[in-house]
Amino acid sequence: MKKPVRHEKSKSEWIYGLNPVLEAIRSGREISSVFISLSRKDRSDIEKEIEGKGIKIQRADRVFFDSRFPKGNQGLAALVAPREYTPLEDLLEIPAARSETPLFLILDCIEDPRNFGSILRIADAGGVHGVVVQSHRSALLGPEAVKASAGAAEYVAVSVVSNIKHAMKAMKELGIIILGAEAGMGSPGWEQDLAAPLALVLGSEGRGLRKTVREDCDALVNLPMKGVVNSLNASVAAGILVFEIMRQRAGKGRNC
Repeated sequence: MKKPVRHEKSKSEWIYGLNPVLEAIRSGREISSVFISLSRKDRSDIEKEIEGKGIKIQRADRVFFDSRFPKGNQGLAALVAPREYTPLEDLLEIPAARSETPLFLILDCIEDPRNFGSILRIADAGGVHGVVVQSHRSALLGPEAVKASAGAAEYVAVSVVSNIKHAMKAMKELGIIILGAEAGMGSPGWEQDLAAPLALVLGSEGRGLRKTVREDCDALVNLPMKGVVNSLNASVAAGILVFEIMRQRAGKGRNC
């Protein structure tokens, strides 16, 4: 097993928001300080979560939070060690360790950290074994992504690779079918057999899958739409397809 790696240069980073901070505490992430707004009425409840964990508690006013974090910070923030990424080899071993049918998400240059965070939330809810992202032209595990994940970023294994096509090849060698999601191409997602070992590839905002990535997929699926706007947000598409996979696997008695 390879040692988890950190791609960030700094030794600490900010996360903010109630769920991200609480889940970081509960998951055992290394945390140096938690900052709580003086206006929060549940300060004592939050402090009970922190109690006995060797984490410094600091109280701060609204100016502190509003000057450092976007709206929606909820008056709660923490200085944490950067999240460690999982080497691809270890990521691929997760399904077998759980005696489950493989299910991975591969993100092809999704650059919006909020989209990335929402996808991590879906991955956690949908039993996805891991998410693969490219090291360049892609959102990584920064504060915005962690906030959008509502704490799910603490529990989903994420692997960063230099080229997602290499990851796709490694998965194919393990018998995992590479399924590309692309508007207007392939067949509707629910017409495919999604109970097989799968890796679902999602394209970037506005551009979809790159041609070379699309050509490396074993099959393509789409989501038929009746509206005027002919595309969905990447995280919305991920949610629909991941839960269709869950539905089909449950119907066939397969673990996911």
